[in-house]
Amino acid sequence: MAKPNKKGPSTTVNVYCSQCRTRLFNYRKGGKGALVKCFKERINEDYTTTPCVCPSCNRLFAREALIRGTPAYKLIGGKVFAK
Repeated sequence: MAKPNKKGPSTTVNVYCSQCRTRLFNYRKGGKGALVKCFKERINEDYTTTPCVCPSCNRLFAREALIRGTPAYKLIGGKVFAK
């Protein structure tokens, strides 16, 4: 399997916590499907202080993983939404 494109797509989405509606990060997303994973190299702006934890409600929203040899966050279903 190929590694994800470093440059990535040009369209960006804002990712929010579904419980407290706090903005977590701005992400360059490709494709039309649901947001399941976020490659760390595609995150434009990160508003979290500790990785995978919401800064305002301290809720765990993702797990760190290696996907195709690239560091990424695997999002937990229902914990975040993207606009």
